[in-house]
Amino acid sequence: MTVLSIIRDCLDALLHPSARYDALTRARHRAFMAPRLLGSLAAFAAFPVYLAMRGAPSAVEVAAFAWLIAPIMLSWFLSRTGRYEGAHVLSSLALSGLIMAVAVTTGGIESFAAVWLVVVPLEAALSASRRVAAFASLLALSCAGMLILVSQLGWLPVEEPSAAQRGVLMAFGVASATLYAAGLAFGAESLARTSVALLSREEERYRLLARNMSDVISRHQRNGAVQFISPAAEAMLGLSVTQLHGHGLFDRVHVADRPAYLTALSDAARGDVRSVEFRLRREPAGSERGQVDFIWVEMRCRPLEQDRDRDPAREPEVVAVMRDVTDRKHSEQALDQARSAAEAADAAKTRFLATMSHELRTPLNAIIGFSEMIAQEQTLMLGAAQRKEYAQLINDSGQHLLSVVNGILDMSKMESGNFEIASEPFAPRASLLHCCNLLALKARENGVDLVTDAPQDLPVMTGDPRAFKQIVLNLVANAVKFTERGGQVSVSAAVTGSQLTLRISDTGVGIAPDDLKRIGAPFFQAGKTYQRRHEGTGLGLSIVKSLVALHLGELTVQSRLGEGTAVTVKLPLVYTPPQAKPVESKVTTLTPVPRQEFHKELHKELHEELNDQRHDQPAPVKKSA
Repeated sequence: MTVLSIIRDCLDALLHPSARYDALTRARHRAFMAPRLLGSLAAFAAFPVYLAMRGAPSAVEVAAFAWLIAPIMLSWFLSRTGRYEGAHVLSSLALSGLIMAVAVTTGGIESFAAVWLVVVPLEAALSASRRVAAFASLLALSCAGMLILVSQLGWLPVEEPSAAQRGVLMAFGVASATLYAAGLAFGAESLARTSVALLSREEERYRLLARNMSDVISRHQRNGAVQFISPAAEAMLGLSVTQLHGHGLFDRVHVADRPAYLTALSDAARGDVRSVEFRLRREPAGSERGQVDFIWVEMRCRPLEQDRDRDPAREPEVVAVMRDVTDRKHSEQALDQARSAAEAADAAKTRFLATMSHELRTPLNAIIGFSEMIAQEQTLMLGAAQRKEYAQLINDSGQHLLSVVNGILDMSKMESGNFEIASEPFAPRASLLHCCNLLALKARENGVDLVTDAPQDLPVMTGDPRAFKQIVLNLVANAVKFTERGGQVSVSAAVTGSQLTLRISDTGVGIAPDDLKRIGAPFFQAGKTYQRRHEGTGLGLSIVKSLVALHLGELTVQSRLGEGTAVTVKLPLVYTPPQAKPVESKVTTLTPVPRQEFHKELHKELHEELNDQRHDQPAPVKKSA
């Protein structure tokens, strides 16, 4: 351990607690106390030697040595109170008092001690306070004026030193003042070096934080102009910091978000704390020219604390912290989409229940009602013609109910991937004409003109003929159903390259733009459920869409509300099913049974059930009275 370190540790032990946690304040207090304590102690140590060489001291010499107690008292004052400026003021008063006492007894303004008045403002300059420096300067000037006044009034002692003594004293005064000023200069240089080192260390610390922080720190004027921005902006936006100064950052804000960006900065300049989210244009590395990439940024801005008393006209500034929240925005959008999908699924469930309630209750009510009337034919005295009519109505209702159930099961198998397509060659023209002929009667009953355009040279295609017929039947049936009386439905087929193009157009009610986006979803029907004028489960077009997708085809729907709808289906002429392992289906499709066989099987089952009930019935037990 060196002597300097020992001295530094001793001085640090004398520092006031308020100066121990700030490096610059600690250095200033140490620079104030060290020369005074060391100088006073050295002078006291040399006092016996001076007495041995000089003899009995004069009154002035005693006063000069007594003044050496003042620096020790000043160091004690600073150590106890921590008032750095107050200690410098007291030091200026003590030094000026000593100079005045020595100068008055040794020639006034012409004394060698008067040179020391120049040292008083220099010593006060170490306080780094304008008030202390101004006070010390006025004090030195006042002392000089008093010495001149005392000399002019003749209040000085009569005894004057000889010319030789005067020269020696003057040389001593100049040399001592120069040495003291040199000490002050070295102290000022040490404080300046310490201040620069601390500033450099602080800058390095903030530079380290600015370079390694993912958040971007910026300083703005009230109009949004950037005065400073941290290097983290280079990683965020792919640009150098100099390109973002001024209005460079504002130019990269999305046009729609610029009002919110400027409003937040303006409110923060007025003293409020604001937070805003906006989009910034980024230039990722390796991107092509003209490619636009925006990221979401969250900016928190607050007013920059400034000393408005010194410069009241200074424009208020804002400090902002920006961070990339693109991932959070994407998560929020995904969450919103999931919420919308859940709401749509809930609405679809409600719509499905309402539709199924109507589609299932209507045929079941007909079956139950007409079967009860046939069961009570003797009471109602029904004729053969009426029984036949009621039986036909029951059969039609059952067939309708069966078609609804089959449609639901087919849709379920398609969604689960268990619907099998039997690919085989067939003639599309014959299938198309057959489907149109089946629906011609219904079109005639509805007053709709059904026009079919199927060229004779349509080639044979490979696919599932049953699925092809189901596609045509569903599309043509929908077109006929939603076309008003007097309208027209056109069905055409043509070969385009390696595809067969089917086009079914009508002059019906059309589909609204909002509903057109959801056409093809299971159980969805255009319009409100309570406004429907046509029966149906909403599965027809969904089944068509799934069958076309299974054939690797394309389905396009074009419609205008009140003008009609055109559906275009493109199917490959040669469909090759993908090679996949057969999957056992867990869904059983209901198929209609011929009426005669159905009655035979039903009669047989009822007869067996009655026989079983007779055998299982216990024998009657006779009870005695």
